[in-house]
Amino acid sequence: MNQQQILEELVSILETHGIQVRQESLSGQPGGLCTVRGRPIVFLDSCACAQDNADACAEAVSRVINIEELYIKPQVRQYIEIHHAAPE
Repeated sequence: MNQQQILEELVSILETHGIQVRQESLSGQPGGLCTVRGRPIVFLDSCACAQDNADACAEAVSRVINIEELYIKPQVRQYIEIHHAAPE
């Protein structure tokens, strides 16, 4: 499974759980999860590579979705676990 396929799976997981994913020109700034008007949104840099955007999505998934309750393809699950957000 390549980076683009992993990114597509992660975006699908987020959108299925009601989290909007938006591609914006972020001028090289990293994207990520934020809350706008009380709704979670993941911003992805439209100029970034698939791996950078997949990293941002994996971190967002690990923060807001309990992946233990879902079937996720093994490669995608491993990617999420590698990029799991550190406890704050």
